[in-house]
Amino acid sequence: MRIGNCSGFYGDRFAAMREMLDGGDLDVLTGDYLAELTMLILFRSKMKDPGKGYATTFVRQLEECLGTAWEKGVRIVANAGGLNPAGCAAAVRDLAQRLGLRVNVAHIEGDDLLPRVSELAGPDGLGLANLDTGKALTADPLTANAYLGGWGIAAALDSGAQVVVTGRVTDAALVIGSAAWWHHWKRDSWDALAGALVTGHILECGAQATGGNYSFFTEIPHNEHLGFPLAEIDEDGSSVITKHAGTGGAVTVGTVTAQLLYEIGEPVYLNPDVSADFTTIRLGQEGADRVRVSDVRGFPPPSTTKVCLNLVGGFRNSMTFLLTGLDIEEKADLVKRQLAPALTGVESVTWSLARTDHDDAETNEQAVATLRVTVKDADAKKIGRPFSSAAVEIALASYPGCTLTSPPGDASMYGIYWPALVANEEVEQTVVLDDGSRVIVERAIGSTAHAGARVGQPAQDDARGREVLRAPLGTLVGARSGDKGGNANVGVWTKTDEAFHWLSRGLTVEKLKELLPETKEYDVDRYELANIRALNFVVRGLLGDGVAAGTRQDAQAKGLGEWLRSRHVNIPIDLLERPGE
Repeated sequence: MRIGNCSGFYGDRFAAMREMLDGGDLDVLTGDYLAELTMLILFRSKMKDPGKGYATTFVRQLEECLGTAWEKGVRIVANAGGLNPAGCAAAVRDLAQRLGLRVNVAHIEGDDLLPRVSELAGPDGLGLANLDTGKALTADPLTANAYLGGWGIAAALDSGAQVVVTGRVTDAALVIGSAAWWHHWKRDSWDALAGALVTGHILECGAQATGGNYSFFTEIPHNEHLGFPLAEIDEDGSSVITKHAGTGGAVTVGTVTAQLLYEIGEPVYLNPDVSADFTTIRLGQEGADRVRVSDVRGFPPPSTTKVCLNLVGGFRNSMTFLLTGLDIEEKADLVKRQLAPALTGVESVTWSLARTDHDDAETNEQAVATLRVTVKDADAKKIGRPFSSAAVEIALASYPGCTLTSPPGDASMYGIYWPALVANEEVEQTVVLDDGSRVIVERAIGSTAHAGARVGQPAQDDARGREVLRAPLGTLVGARSGDKGGNANVGVWTKTDEAFHWLSRGLTVEKLKELLPETKEYDVDRYELANIRALNFVVRGLLGDGVAAGTRQDAQAKGLGEWLRSRHVNIPIDLLERPGE
């Protein structure tokens, strides 16, 4: 089967759906619109209009694409339903009617656990304890959605659905369900399902698989307008990752490796349908823009299902000062002392001084450092105008050249991401067919055992005794980083076996913390994926309560890998003389 992707997040390129349908043959087109933060955005949308709560962009894309998909026989599968999959499905039916089309639309329910939170949490709140911290749930969440698998999608497609709308399913489930339907896989076709899981993980972020956010982006041709990826999935679950002919970007072992490392934890990748061992993945360049993914080993899924809850964290506000020229530290200190009275009693105050200034700068901007103060409190009024106005009022009475980047403003609500687990038996996935009939999806039979995580052993720097050059790590190593709730992951890889041998011996947890001092106070796990010449580090707790509550400049750790690549290390010269691809 040929399955493509046209969205990696809510806000991705609007024209991608049309481009994928017009660009070549497809059997199924998927769209991933959801992330932890998106659920909070959709909650706010639903509060304003109970009929909303889904990704309205998806419906607007279909206005110009539904006819094309219908004519070509392309099935569309998307998690655009968000918090209201029934409403999204109804909107698609209304659109089809306006377009004069008869389109079979099904949607998936069962992920919304909000009405059952008190029951699931139990009297002590430990039934929905935080997966990362172990804390009991004591607050009422705004949203609570289980990550469903792909068998509901398979059942909907098997019923004849041309458009399948889901709520919160795992990102890879869009591909797993579609492939399972197409190839008539059984529930225990573990290796085939695991192959589809890996393929789904590669496709889920759209153009990141074709050169987007790629460390060696200067090697990617025509990267001004990247094509979106597609996969040719074989009956055994192996696949070829490619893209439509004539589109921008490239599909290489490197671009696919980078996406495989995106937002993962230990090498055993858990999913409601299957668990996949990422250490078994093999990649091979079969030709221009064609990478084969094979040999993925799968086994039963876990006995629990992950749940994403969003809680009200409180309110926050921030103000930013530009500090120019000399005495940067002293200027920042003066601002802190002047605002101290306005910050008395505030629950949380975070100061961040970014020394982006240069000595003897040739331009004004190169002479500027940035000072940001972020405040949080349960009382919106306390950190609203009283705080932001106090910052503005010192403008003529503070450091020389005092400049702020915004006028005073009110505080805004922020959310807290809360991951938890429930037993599979607590989640019932239901397919609502076009005629309104309902089909209950058989629950997964999970296992409490899975392949052990492969933790890399500490080693000594393998550059000893070799002629070395002090240079950025990224001269030889690629990286991809991102967020998993409050944790951050940094995946690094090399293009050659020789470089990986050096990297795997030298880049220990201790070395990572030395290169990235901000990670020193956190627990860091290190995993080896030798088949794809990669290491993955998980920095636990770096992002606090998730992106919605974050105060770091890079709240989703998207740039963490590139920061690592910029750090200087001793690299053996012989490796630099034969860098690989």
